[in-house]
Amino acid sequence: MLIAITRAVSRSIINCELTHLERVPIDLERARIQHHAYEETLRGLDVEVHSLPEEPHLPDSVFVEDTAIVLDECALLTRPGAVSRRPETESIARALAPFRSLFTVQTPGSLDGGDVLTVGRTIFVGLSSRSNQSAIDQMQTFLAPYGYTVKGVQITDCLHLKSAVTQVRTDTLLVNPAWIDKANFPGMKLIEIDPSEQYAANALLVGGTVLYQPAYPMTQACLEAAGIYPVLVDESELGKAEGALTCCALIFRKT
Repeated sequence: MLIAITRAVSRSIINCELTHLERVPIDLERARIQHHAYEETLRGLDVEVHSLPEEPHLPDSVFVEDTAIVLDECALLTRPGAVSRRPETESIARALAPFRSLFTVQTPGSLDGGDVLTVGRTIFVGLSSRSNQSAIDQMQTFLAPYGYTVKGVQITDCLHLKSAVTQVRTDTLLVNPAWIDKANFPGMKLIEIDPSEQYAANALLVGGTVLYQPAYPMTQACLEAAGIYPVLVDESELGKAEGALTCCALIFRKT
């Protein structure tokens, strides 16, 4: 059984943090409709969805992925790189406490969950404007007893590691080679995005199903050529807040 923790879209999302995009109007009602459809898609995959209430004064709080790393053995509460987002972890800690023992990244560490990609027992962490080496060092200390290896990965020109690379099969990654060096992932099969769709590397693997945005048909064709036929889910309104499919849920096994 998989569990997904999600959160309703904040009415203050228009005040979200932005790093690489220009601010444009966000249709709150449309964002909420799309996000509800995303949650229903997860339920349709037999995921037990725990939808947390809106945080009206935390604009980015729908992006719950950034607040925690959930593994089979434990969970790690992050210390988001944007100071405005650090209060988001409080309610996530309460939501995760029934399921996992919790560690917490401490100052001077900063870490966004969007910078974390777990592939087997290796955890890749993007060195970005939001996540730093101190957090990586702390993660290695926390997680080494469970058999994990934590590796820092330099990214360029994007917000998070998962803007540049995500997992689409046990042995396969979807990657934008303009934003990350493919040599960081030896032994993995790599599917490159179509270069005309620079944000197309973000896909969400749920069990054996890949969720994907309909905005990237050329890269979708690359996935299908590799035998991966994704379920399309439109979260384009949250994309205006630099959000993506992986950002909107914490998905983990019920143990």
